[in-house]
Amino acid sequence: MVVLDRPADLQAWVGKEIGVSEWLAIDQSRIDDFARLTGDDHWIHVDVERARREMPGGKTIAHGFMTLSLIPYLARSIYTIKHRGRGLNYGTNRVRFINPVQVGDRVRLRQRIKAVERGEGGGQEGATRVTSECTIEIEGEARPAVVAEFLVLIYDE
Repeated sequence: MVVLDRPADLQAWVGKEIGVSEWLAIDQSRIDDFARLTGDDHWIHVDVERARREMPGGKTIAHGFMTLSLIPYLARSIYTIKHRGRGLNYGTNRVRFINPVQVGDRVRLRQRIKAVERGEGGGQEGATRVTSECTIEIEGEARPAVVAEFLVLIYDE
């Protein structure tokens, strides 16, 4: 884990990979919870018996947006900032769902810092805007599950 003093210290990581998270196992209960919370209960996600018969590999698959939503959680094991205020998701510039995550797969986040800018105006005063290239990998797969350009605002202490 990379330990930084202040949000501005991320500037030294621009153009570099800052780290790789721990592996996270994707189980059916996590998929079912996401389906219940979002209302996306398509059978490819929640019907284990039908998936066994009709899906390639015979397994349910995680929602693409569920996999994307793991980025903030997985990023916490990559770096931390000792002296900081609140952090807010600011959005994404580009998201691609490349390879489905099947139930039972393990995923991890590989994160590269693309840009670090001081926020000015629009409620960004006192914040550092960080743009990262986030790649969620599937253990044993050559192609990643998700590639996204992810933006966060990290406010000063």
